[in-house]
Amino acid sequence: MRQTVSNNARNGKPARRVLFYSHDTFGLGHLRRSRALAAALMDGDEDASAIILTGSPVAGRFTFPKGVDHIRLPGVTKLADGSYVAQTLGLDIDEVTSLRAGLIRTAIEEYTPDLLIVDKEPTGFRGELLPSLDWLRENGTTKVVLGLRDVLDEPEVLAAEWERKGAVEATEKYYDEIWVYGMRDVYDPTKGLPLSQAAHDRMHWTGYLRREAPDETPLAEEPYVLITPGGGGDGAAMVSLVLDAYEQDPDLTPNAKLIYGPFLSGDVRDAFDARVAKLGGRVTALGFDSRIEQLYVGAEGVVCMGGYNTFCEVLSFDKRAVIVPRTVPRLEQWIRASRAEELGLVRMLEETRDGMTPQAMIAAIRNLPHQNKPSQAGADGLLDGLDVVVERGRALMGGGA
Repeated sequence: MRQTVSNNARNGKPARRVLFYSHDTFGLGHLRRSRALAAALMDGDEDASAIILTGSPVAGRFTFPKGVDHIRLPGVTKLADGSYVAQTLGLDIDEVTSLRAGLIRTAIEEYTPDLLIVDKEPTGFRGELLPSLDWLRENGTTKVVLGLRDVLDEPEVLAAEWERKGAVEATEKYYDEIWVYGMRDVYDPTKGLPLSQAAHDRMHWTGYLRREAPDETPLAEEPYVLITPGGGGDGAAMVSLVLDAYEQDPDLTPNAKLIYGPFLSGDVRDAFDARVAKLGGRVTALGFDSRIEQLYVGAEGVVCMGGYNTFCEVLSFDKRAVIVPRTVPRLEQWIRASRAEELGLVRMLEETRDGMTPQAMIAAIRNLPHQNKPSQAGADGLLDGLDVVVERGRALMGGGA
């Protein structure tokens, strides 16, 4: 069996290679986080390259930084009962998982990465990463990192999920370091997990991942509120509530720019488009913008859901925000939004406290100019994540800090 070789040579120079695993069974979060990390690790290093393994069906609609490419794994879809099916291949879920596992292992053996960064799932989707992790442990010199977002789920639910998946054992056995893309004094995503002291000693709190806008970002022609449900797959209720607000209050300002996200489509999107058309330009809508950072820059404020990437954008662009978190299938977004509101970073629109009514949304949008910006609550001190990732990544690959 072929040995994995570190310090891959290119033109006689050590060429750092980084492989990202992003299972992407739903939404855009995992892919966008991996893309941001890859860009940071490649920046200023001409002898580095990165590949992102992703199951996202929209990966091809993104541009990738210089030195970064992606391999699309066969996609899967989660059904209402919690089971999974292949998106397009007509294979059963065991067959598609086996196919994905084989592609992952082939990529690792052929690309011979110096660093593997696994997003969120220690064992991969349905354990598909385990054969590759076993192979690396026996044959490779690749350093392996588990990257965790700031919030995973409520502790009791998370502990049961990780026990079912064997995730604690995998974390202890395979991972050289654990990176948490957040701050311990904001929230500890590993709370409730029975990780050993040795695992905690390998844990690095990076801070949140700062986002940058392209240099050519145009100035806004008129004030607007940015409305974004992230990927959009579970954002229909929030979008409908915002449209209710503009329909019921003809004097509500500023106007709104609505980005549906790539997963809000079909009849639901058509119905929303019809409502937007009747608002006479007070709300404009786009399906998807891979450079949404530009729209953040010009916005007077943001109404959004509470995903990790969206939260990082709110902090990075210092935007007054109203977060409408989802609460199913997990409480991740609610926990993040609730804690952020406690810290004075955002305002949360919460169903049991505020009511999910047009009047509550109207009041929230009208109050946006009177909120503090995240910077006034110390957000700048939370955004060192990419710098820490670059420092740790290069140290693990033997390049120093």
